[in-house]
Amino acid sequence: MAASRAFVSVGEHGSFTVGAAAAGMSQPVASRRVAALEEHVGEQLFERTSRRAVLTPFGRDLLPSARALVRAADVLLHEAETARRRPWRIAVPAVCGTVALARLVADARALGIALDPRAAPPAERRDLVRARQVRAAVLAVPSDEAVWSVPLGVATAADPGVRRVWLETLRIGRTDRDPARRLWIQPEDDVPHVRDPLARLRDAVGLRPAQFVTATDLTDAVAEVLYGDDLLLCSPGQAAGLGLHWRPMGELNPVRGFALRAADGGDPAGTVSRLGRALARCLGADDTSAGDTGTSGDGDGTNGNRKAGTCGPTR
Repeated sequence: MAASRAFVSVGEHGSFTVGAAAAGMSQPVASRRVAALEEHVGEQLFERTSRRAVLTPFGRDLLPSARALVRAADVLLHEAETARRRPWRIAVPAVCGTVALARLVADARALGIALDPRAAPPAERRDLVRARQVRAAVLAVPSDEAVWSVPLGVATAADPGVRRVWLETLRIGRTDRDPARRLWIQPEDDVPHVRDPLARLRDAVGLRPAQFVTATDLTDAVAEVLYGDDLLLCSPGQAAGLGLHWRPMGELNPVRGFALRAADGGDPAGTVSRLGRALARCLGADDTSAGDTGTSGDGDGTNGNRKAGTCGPTR
């Protein structure tokens, strides 16, 4: 293509010097490229007996085709640049906050990718990528299928003063007159690999079904945590963003698992390799210790007394 561009430019300007300059190359480079093209096609393109570059009859016959080839190459380069600048729409979890999404967009822009994230709950993200309304989606998957994993625990308004929270401490007795404290589950975690183990745990420790509530609106759920002494299932980073105190559970270690799925069913490994770290930061997968104050080790910080791991003040 470079040889054809040199040939067309020199042929149109009738000079190697002027034609090379117009094509953005030096005169020696243009001469070498034209010579290489002549060797390739097996015929001389220019008469070199005069100070001007005069096309041979063969060169005049070939020039229209070379000109069309150069124009086609220019169109291809323009289309490639347009496609590169086109926003790369991707469905992301709705739990990603504004700041996290803004940083993701900025990180992508630094890599030359115009990213257009669309926040949606798990089922909607899967539908969007199936319908090809987005180019890719970050899907909720079990931990053994995950590219990125985010630990889940419980968040409360008051510092519980313990390392772990045991959900069995939410159990109320028959004579207890106070309302039962609840665990609020966000739509992002209303998926089988998170929801079902929690439901089994709820039944195993004797909690009431109504004590596990799937939130339709995060604002309402956080309000219940702040006012009613309830608990919110969330990640450490999300708890920190909401101004809540996060602790891991004593009985269970739920995890949000995420993987990237391309809309056309292709392998998005190229995008993962370029945006992997940025997506991890957005999801909170690279900061599993954030907000996890004093949670190292397997103990509950209560000298072995599991029931001392209550969450929030006693009513």
